[in-house]
Amino acid sequence: MPKIGSFEKKAAWIVSVALGVVILAVAAVWFFGTSTFDEYVVISIVVIIFPPTVINFIDYRWRKSVDEHLPDLFRTIVQAQQTGMTLPQALEEASKRDYGPLTKELKKMVSQMAWGASFEEALESFAKRVDTVLVKRMVPLVIEASHAGGRVEKVFEPIGKFVQSTLLLEKERKARTRPYLAIIYVAFFVFLFTIILLFRSFFTQISEDALLGNVLLSPDAAKRLFFHMSAIQAFFSGLVAGKMGEGTLYGGLKHSLILLLIGFFALKLFL
Repeated sequence: MPKIGSFEKKAAWIVSVALGVVILAVAAVWFFGTSTFDEYVVISIVVIIFPPTVINFIDYRWRKSVDEHLPDLFRTIVQAQQTGMTLPQALEEASKRDYGPLTKELKKMVSQMAWGASFEEALESFAKRVDTVLVKRMVPLVIEASHAGGRVEKVFEPIGKFVQSTLLLEKERKARTRPYLAIIYVAFFVFLFTIILLFRSFFTQISEDALLGNVLLSPDAAKRLFFHMSAIQAFFSGLVAGKMGEGTLYGGLKHSLILLLIGFFALKLFL
């Protein structure tokens, strides 16, 4: 997957928000105060979060692939050093192998050193381009070892083990939180099933003439209320799922999008 820069992310938000606001404004002019307007509100929310969600997912997969290839890269550098290669030669040799998206960044790093940049400068530039948590932790350690003197390549072996253990811990954390993500989805499905069953078995059996004044909700009012409740439940449940699964609310947008679409079509079909 390609790397997504900050400009693309900002552009996606600007375009999607602008389009969502236009849809909402047009709907307000024509359908304000009706159930149709509520549906357009949900549609505008979906339009707003869909492009950033896709871009964030692509960027997440790219960063994840970079981190997963770091231990292999460090292992290659250590092996090359054991054969007598210098550090620039080891990096150049590593750039000829396939490390997924990391290969392209390695070639840029080698090119910078070939044009006269120091190892520290090339490494700092590499960290800014990649911009993952593991790389941000790794680069200062390597730079400090370089400033301290001695053989910098000796640092790569323990750092590789550190990265490997960090990735294993992250996988273990995700495996442990996966059941809780399932609980969030199941809870939302139970919520949808409950309100659909309640509406079809109770509110549709009561005609508006039989309501006790204004004490009870009319079927249309109940439908709008359930629609609002499902949209709110879907959006915030998705954010909670993202915080639990990936550690960020931004990562929960895809869950919010999925739950919003499920709730929207479920209520449209069965209410």
